[in-house]
Amino acid sequence: MMAGSGTVPGQSRSLPAIVGIAGPSLLAEEAALFRAFPPVGVILFSRNIQDPDQLAGLIAALRQVLPDHADLMVDQEGGRVARLRPPHWHAHPPAATFGKLFADNPAAGLRAAWLTGALIGLDCRDAGFTIAAAPVLDISIPGAHDVIGDRAFAQHPVAVARLGAAVANGLLAAGVLPVGKHAPGHGRARVDSHLTLPRVDDDDLSADIQPFTLRADLPWMMTAHIVYRTLDPHFPATLSATVIKRIIRERIGFEGVLVTDDLAMKALSGTPADLATQALAAGCDIALYCSGDFALTEALLRACPQMTPATERRLRAGRNAALNQRLNLDPKALKAERDRLL
Repeated sequence: MMAGSGTVPGQSRSLPAIVGIAGPSLLAEEAALFRAFPPVGVILFSRNIQDPDQLAGLIAALRQVLPDHADLMVDQEGGRVARLRPPHWHAHPPAATFGKLFADNPAAGLRAAWLTGALIGLDCRDAGFTIAAAPVLDISIPGAHDVIGDRAFAQHPVAVARLGAAVANGLLAAGVLPVGKHAPGHGRARVDSHLTLPRVDDDDLSADIQPFTLRADLPWMMTAHIVYRTLDPHFPATLSATVIKRIIRERIGFEGVLVTDDLAMKALSGTPADLATQALAAGCDIALYCSGDFALTEALLRACPQMTPATERRLRAGRNAALNQRLNLDPKALKAERDRLL
């Protein structure tokens, strides 16, 4: 049963992990693994997506081996982070485009952001996805590494929160779950967490945290692989029980599904299985491992504990949000309106 189809029984069959697969078709060993150790979801990347017909066949094959309620995720922000691309799917501008429009005309910026969320959501939903890993709630910081860059809406945290809400509400209107990332804030990092571990030494992180606090109502959030000296000098947020409990759950007030950023990123050291165990023990709900490496994915799924009742409740709440907020949308009319605004 896909997101938006309501509460489902048997949730505890799934393991608290979303994993990648190797290529554009589901391998026999991957299918057998998912039957034996079913993840709560699968994430697809450009290596898995060629055209609508191929993607439909792949998603049908995944649906045959995954639990009925399993989620299918795609990293689809717009701009340079897009797995569904023309000519088969819409092109979308980066988040900074809406921040610039918002600075000149707030109403137009918010509307364009909502329209983009809805268009992304329709592309994702029609392809078979239930979750889009967007919006980015990190603030833009001058001099920081451009791994975030134009993926951030703006520098001012309230503008980021308002535009992030618009994109998220557009996604929900299409029946797709949004994911606010990367809590408690990646914008200040001076290195790329895909390649090395960022360490943030700033004492005042209130601006970074504020967009997440203002968007604590989102159904999903994603952690940052960053060490924040003033929050926990020893562990990155993804692995820090202190950051997850005291900052994300208590200070931000987030009660939804908390998923790790990709555990294959080089910011973290250790095996994916060990990292997943650490992240789940620290308070994350879902471990995300995207590489598609079969042996490492198998080891991670074998190491995963059973899903907790709290995670089951959060997943159900998210799916019900997608169901309750879905609207009937006309993609041609949405795109025409966005083109006029931009």
